Amino acid sequence: MTVPANGNPILFFDSGIGGLSVVKEARVLLPEHPYVYVADDAAFPYGAWEEGALRARLVGLFRGLIARFSPSLVVIACNTASTLAVADLRAAFPGQPFVGTVPAVKPAAERTRSGLVSVLATPGTVKRQYTRDLISAYASKCHVRLVGSENLARLAEQYMREGFVDEEAVRAEIAPCFIEQDGRRTDIVVLACTHYPFLVNRMRKTAPWPVDWIDTSEAIARRALTLAETLPPPSRPDGPDIAYFTSDDPPASLRRLMTGFGFRLGEFSAGKAQGGIDVAEGAASEGAIEAR
Repeated sequence: MTVPANGNPILFFDSGIGGLSVVKEARVLLPEHPYVYVADDAAFPYGAWEEGALRARLVGLFRGLIARFSPSLVVIACNTASTLAVADLRAAFPGQPFVGTVPAVKPAAERTRSGLVSVLATPGTVKRQYTRDLISAYASKCHVRLVGSENLARLAEQYMREGFVDEEAVRAEIAPCFIEQDGRRTDIVVLACTHYPFLVNRMRKTAPWPVDWIDTSEAIARRALTLAETLPPPSRPDGPDIAYFTSDDPPASLRRLMTGFGFRLGEFSAGKAQGGIDVAEGAASEGAIEAR
């Protein structure tokens, strides 16, 4: 029996353009698949949202996205959305494969020599019990500092749009990651937001000493490859992949950026009615937290 070709896209989802760091790696491993990229910029940044409101938004939004695009696979290229809502999404859409993004605590604990590890994330990821459970399971013998950055995702978006970022602002955001204790220094920083790899060169430049920066983008792409191998062979349509911004109003710089990544811009509002989205305002923040 011939397995039918799969023309359904892989859907990449993020609050902004950080998920492009995952798309870049996925295209190396899965070049034959059609892609749809959705940036929920109308709600960016996720780190400041109240949990219940954001969870409701994500489930409602995905109800529309899955109905509209019938994706073969969904990659949640966002730590905040994954740690908060991937379990809810899997429960709400049991037939839909999801790949989540979680902080790379386990490889950091395996790789550290000093035992001092920092997880650089959004405030939402920092406060999530999911993150603490990862630390308890895989890094109980390490001293883990959770650093919730209020501004780094915005700085990454600015850098990707404009090609410029204030290095002193980057230095201030990453400074809490670096600690010295009993003659030992932090030697691993986990980049627990898909926006952050775009700034890693600036982070290296402004860091007080060299560390190993762990980016999970390649690991996410490998997981997507594993799931994609269980699907019918893809059938890629002619033309570029499509990207959508939930605001339907990205600036010209973002439009140019998406074109450079091989996407054309689609109109998201045509599918909004399917999503049942109830946008609520919320705010929460946390700074640096120690975990053992």
